Amino acid sequence: MGRGRTEMEVGADGVAVITIVNPPVNALSLDVLVSLKENYEEALRRDDVKAIVLTGAGGKFSGGFDISAFQEGKTKQAKVDFSANDFLNDTLEGARKPSVAAIDGLALGGGLEVAMACHGRISTSTAQLGLPELRLGIIPGMGGTQRLPRLVGLSKALEMMLMSKSMNGDEAHALGLVDAIVSPDELVKTARSWALDIVELRRPWIKSLYRTDKLEPLGMAREILNFARDQAQKQAAKLQHPLICIDVIEEGIVSGPLAGLWKVPGITDIGLTPRRIRKVAIVGGGLMGSGIATALILSNYLVILKEVNENFLQSGIGKVKANLQGYVKKRKMTQEECGKALSLLIGVLDYEHFKDVDMVIEAVIENVSLKQQIFADLEKYCPPHCILASNTSTIDLNSIGEKTMSQDRIVGAHFFSPAHVMPLLEIVYTRTTSPQVVVDLLGVARKIHKTPIVVGNCTGFAVNRMFFPYSQAAALLVDHGLDVYQIDRVITKFGMPMGPFRLADLVGFKVAVATGTQYLQSFPERCYRSMLIPIMLQDKRIGESSRKGFYVYDEKWKASPDPDIKKYIEKSRSISAVTQGPKVIELADKDIIEMIFFPVVNEACRVLDEGIASKSSDLDIASIMGMGFPSYRGGTMFWADSLGANYVFSRLEEWSKMYGDFFKPCAYLKERATRGIPLSAQVNQAKSRL
Repeated sequence: MGRGRTEMEVGADGVAVITIVNPPVNALSLDVLVSLKENYEEALRRDDVKAIVLTGAGGKFSGGFDISAFQEGKTKQAKVDFSANDFLNDTLEGARKPSVAAIDGLALGGGLEVAMACHGRISTSTAQLGLPELRLGIIPGMGGTQRLPRLVGLSKALEMMLMSKSMNGDEAHALGLVDAIVSPDELVKTARSWALDIVELRRPWIKSLYRTDKLEPLGMAREILNFARDQAQKQAAKLQHPLICIDVIEEGIVSGPLAGLWKVPGITDIGLTPRRIRKVAIVGGGLMGSGIATALILSNYLVILKEVNENFLQSGIGKVKANLQGYVKKRKMTQEECGKALSLLIGVLDYEHFKDVDMVIEAVIENVSLKQQIFADLEKYCPPHCILASNTSTIDLNSIGEKTMSQDRIVGAHFFSPAHVMPLLEIVYTRTTSPQVVVDLLGVARKIHKTPIVVGNCTGFAVNRMFFPYSQAAALLVDHGLDVYQIDRVITKFGMPMGPFRLADLVGFKVAVATGTQYLQSFPERCYRSMLIPIMLQDKRIGESSRKGFYVYDEKWKASPDPDIKKYIEKSRSISAVTQGPKVIELADKDIIEMIFFPVVNEACRVLDEGIASKSSDLDIASIMGMGFPSYRGGTMFWADSLGANYVFSRLEEWSKMYGDFFKPCAYLKERATRGIPLSAQVNQAKSRL
């Protein structure tokens, strides 16, 4: 028997067809994997290749990993698995050219794992797809534990893995594991066409590792996983690998699919381990403070909630109770579990109870002087080891800690609203923050089931700074003649959960003005200053909480357009006295999307260039988990690269000449466009900002 290999043929259409050749079932031997990686790297380098189709010779995609490799020793096997994961995550799924798997015959084990890392899957109806590794005493080791639940849902994925159950192409299509069913004769042809459609943005560019739409809410997911554990133990009490498989699946759901999110230069790579955090104090029991408290007590932390008076305190505790009852109502926890969680919460009106806390999270309004006073008080009352964290969304941490001598233990812990639901935690460090404090907070993030990104300190940090231009661009378009509701419709159709004006209503105009003011003060040269929201505030319209903002809200909080909004828009337009740029009463949807999101991409480039974020994947994750950017578009930077740096640059350059410096492309974007480098390519920084 000859050595396994892959073969590549590039067609006139610009599609490279890579074929796995290792009869009889095209197993993924080490030779095949090395050959596959080499062919992929060549295809990605070649200018005549637009996209890639992956298939198998002889009517079989791949029967899975060559189990005989295990006989060569565990050390060598571990190295093989590691390199295979790097290939699938980075070279294949993370590539800037799309891949489509053309599946016939068998796609089992590692074969299916490779197919799931592609950006599309075309199958015949008789193909067999599955992950049968558990019956061999091992777990799916090349991302199957993460990708399969994201493609078919957790319950079905557990059934397929724990029972080593395969399915035919028709069932896989019905569940969403494959995208289309065709005859064997049309398989490769259809896959080629599908791949080119992705290139031309006629079909979405989907990275299955980051999909979340098929995953159940965390509480329900835990119930499903616990039930699976019970069943696995009943069926085979002495077998450990099914339980390990479930643990790995759960870790991916709770902490995010990529361990790379935990690799932070100068922090997680210097041998530190998280200290034990037992008791956490929260200052402020409003929407954010109560949500953070909920997340902490759900994970068995003792929580002290401080407010300034009894009314505010009871209101905060009431919000926590309401959050928990919401879980009970949805059957995500029992009434007994609810009571146990509440027993971990203590409400106080002073700092006397802060003497033995391990961490404090300040969660008051965005007022610099108020936060400075709180941190000065915390330094007096908290023990020397206590972490001093702020939930601020925009304010520079150096300003917050200005009146303390404890800058080494001040850190940002920016949750997203509602804090007990949203999966992202933005951890912000300054130049004086101790790496130990960051590692400690990463440990807390893991325990409360948040996906963390670690970023540097500046106004707005990474997530909010990146999205400041989002609302400003929308306001600019309105001042130039576009309709508020048209913008929201277009942006929602693009895939955002709501448009910028509906979002402003939800956040509240007072918060929008406060955060916008911070950005204007820090970056005045590239801001667009609209008077629309300040004018509406004068008329006591403050957003959803007052039932009047850009929309009006009925007794069930259903939003409806408001004809009265026209008078505020007309007044804003007259005050702004727009002199630069044409009226844009009519714009194509594509132009609206690009004029609103390209400034976001531009600011994200600055965030990378300044070292605020260490890698573009963090910004992609943050945009999806923190701001609701459509996951199937891969995140802001991935989406921008799918259009091309030169295209983004040229459009911004064109608009900056028409409308001013708000659209002016930054130096990072200009350089990448000029040199033909992807926006997401790693930035070479002399050293970590820490």
